[in-house]
Amino acid sequence: MQKRLIVNQQLLEIMVTRLCHQLIENHGDFSDSVILGLQPRGKFVAQRIQHTLASILGKQVPTGYLDTTFYRDDFRRRETPLTANATKVDFLIEGKKVILVDDVLYTGRSVRAALDAMIAFGRPANVELLVLVDRLYTRHLPIQPTYVGHQVNSLQSQRVLVEWKEQQANEDAIWLVTKSDE
Repeated sequence: MQKRLIVNQQLLEIMVTRLCHQLIENHGDFSDSVILGLQPRGKFVAQRIQHTLASILGKQVPTGYLDTTFYRDDFRRRETPLTANATKVDFLIEGKKVILVDDVLYTGRSVRAALDAMIAFGRPANVELLVLVDRLYTRHLPIQPTYVGHQVNSLQSQRVLVEWKEQQANEDAIWLVTKSDE
């Protein structure tokens, strides 16, 4: 396995701050907006966004975590059963502007599943997508992010790995991982 660093900790901090300022430009004081991190890895991005927004705005933005396991179109096609993650949405999203947050946008299937899953919490006025990494040219569905931290061209055989200190990594980083032919 080969790992190539594509975003280091310093650049990742700059990206998160830039994304937060873009969100503020479009959502103001967030009085009508909420953040939903897609489980499992979008939760960490959403927490960083929430923390950075709180330091800029001086207030907490409603943030929750959404599990899409049972809404995925490939749920029954897997050889091993999937394990569900926690969903924590302790606010209504009816009539709100929802910002879906994930670490990597690949095929768009997780986002489609999230759109189905969040309807259980109300019908939003608007839905936007924020991703740290947009893997270009890999969509199975016509889904595009509103906010992008970094775009990367990658092969089907590669994957993008986002590591967070909260997950016991040495430092925050984004890697492009290629399986070796051994």
